[in-house]
Order: sequence, then C-alpha cells, then structure tokens
Amino acid sequence: MNAHKTGTGSAYFIVKETERPRQHLLSVLVDNQPGVLARVIGLFSGRGYNIESLTVSETSHEKHLSRITIVSSGTEHVLEQIKKQLERTVPVHRVVDLTLLSEERGYDKPLERELALVKVAGKGNDRVEAMRLADAFRAQVIDASTEHFTFEITGRISKIEQFIAIMEPLGLVEVCRTGVAAVGRGPDGMSNQQ
Repeated sequence: MNAHKTGTGSAYFIVKETERPRQHLLSVLVDNQPGVLARVIGLFSGRGYNIESLTVSETSHEKHLSRITIVSSGTEHVLEQIKKQLERTVPVHRVVDLTLLSEERGYDKPLERELALVKVAGKGNDRVEAMRLADAFRAQVIDASTEHFTFEITGRISKIEQFIAIMEPLGLVEVCRTGVAAVGRGPDGMSNQQ
C-alpha cells in the first residue's frame, strides 16, 4: 500500500493515499437471487466509486449462480477493501480481481470483450467513409437504409471507443454498449483462481 500516516493530535492517524487510481476488472460469482446486484453495487457507491461498466448474467442454471463483471477505477488499496467486503457478503461465492490476477501471471490484461451497436446517419462521402472504416474495424452492418447504418462491433474497450470516436464526425447518431465480459487467462476457471 502506498500511503503514509499523518499525525492529527488525536489517537487516530489520517492515511493519505499516494497511489494513483487505475482501472480494475472484478469478477464476482453470486447466487442468482433478488437484491444481490443492489448489495454489490451498494459497496461501490458507499465508498464513492463509480462503476464504469457492469454486466451480469446467470452462468449456471443448475446451481443458480450468476457472474457479475465490474469495471471500476480506484486505488489498489480501496479495491482490495471492496473485494474483502464483497467476499463477506452472504450470497457472494467468489471475488477475483482479474486485472491483478493477469499481472501476477505475466499478462498485460485479462481477456475482455464488449459488444456495441453504433448507428451512423450520413450520405455521400461520409457514408462511403463510414463503410470503409467499419470494414477496417471488422464491424458488421446489421441494419441499413439509404440514410443510415447500424453497425455491430465486438472487441476490447479501447477498440470500441476508437470506433465510436472515428464515427463521430461521420454522423454518429446513437450508441448502445453491453458492458465488458471478461475471463482470466490460462487454464483455470474462476473457482480455481486466487
């Protein structure tokens, strides 16, 4: 932990964080029951941290388990505290910081993908350019008329954001994103990961 204690004249010390916040990807295995998502989100909002991306889906029908994938920015110390609190929550079975796990295993990042639907309206050269760029990004046309395209694009967050930024001057109308789905690298599943 990169922090140092400052004397306050009382019996308590104030700890100042010197570590910079960075993006972390957490995977949380929970019972699929009402209220669990609200409790998980409450731990982040209670500490004043924003959830940048959140996906949740049932992963085991037989065991009634769901997996919540959260992208949030914070210091390693604060996210470790949130992780420990989540682990103590009754319907939570496992919490894995996929960002730290990947680094421990010598990888840059965990495997992550996001899907986005991007609607672009334009005519003439803008229309031709949008199609050319979509092809370069391997985006698929899923709806089209003489005045618009709706593209489906899948990839890392940076790829999605770059595609959206490039489409902005060409007539970007609307964007819908699914949020990040992620797994740790290597042969182990979430139940075997630290």
